[in-house]
Amino acid sequence: MSGNAHLLDARLAATRDEGRAALIGYFPAGFPTLDGGIRAVTAMVEAGCDIVEIGLPHSDPVLDGPVIQTADDIALRGGIRIAGVLRTVREVHAATGAPVLCMTYWNPVDRYGPERFAAELAEAGGAGCILPDLPVEESEAWRKAAEQHGLATVFVVAPSSADARIATVTAAGSGFVYAASLMGVTGTRASVSRDAADLVRRVRATTELPVCVGLGVSNAVQASEVAVFADGVIVGSAFVQRVLEHMDDEEARLAELRLLTADLARGVRARG
Repeated sequence: MSGNAHLLDARLAATRDEGRAALIGYFPAGFPTLDGGIRAVTAMVEAGCDIVEIGLPHSDPVLDGPVIQTADDIALRGGIRIAGVLRTVREVHAATGAPVLCMTYWNPVDRYGPERFAAELAEAGGAGCILPDLPVEESEAWRKAAEQHGLATVFVVAPSSADARIATVTAAGSGFVYAASLMGVTGTRASVSRDAADLVRRVRATTELPVCVGLGVSNAVQASEVAVFADGVIVGSAFVQRVLEHMDDEEARLAELRLLTADLARGVRARG
């Protein structure tokens, strides 16, 4: 079974044709449990997420803030492994038909074997992989495997990235470009960084790929602000926080996830 990068391309094209940004939700596999995480992400798609990113929990998540670090720790203590991440991708995609990406640090993929990981992610119905800490210069083996199995490779750029560096990154990537709207770790912010719009403008000068903005968006107002200038709005910590607040009541946390998703989905349609 080939990968589903074409589904990602089609979904981003469809939202663009609707005159709006895509809502992209991030959620770590195995949190709060393996089955609970699958139900959580499925609820997010049903409530309005166009695309989802399944996080592969890592013991040293250097780019993640305290909310996602806490979730990763819970997932790791619960025994999550790559097999569980792939099962999450498979079941969410089967249940919803949505494009599902895996977001992971490079070390677990490198140890598992890039070719094996690409093959199994594609077999599970994955659309691609986001690799925030993999340097483009060291990515050829991964990109070759990903292309062979029909997977998109999404790289991350930041406000600190020089224009020449952005051009190098966007030339190597596929699917979309992940524009980190601020320097620092993941987490919700009181306001959206002013650097985000400028970064998107600089990225678009180098590529025809969609540009999706993440880091900090937590409510509909922020989502609508970002949707004015981005092709996609990425939300992660806000979803995880809702679950952390309702760890003992699955019905309540799924209801909260649906409410937040629906709110954000209205936001990306409001466009400022």
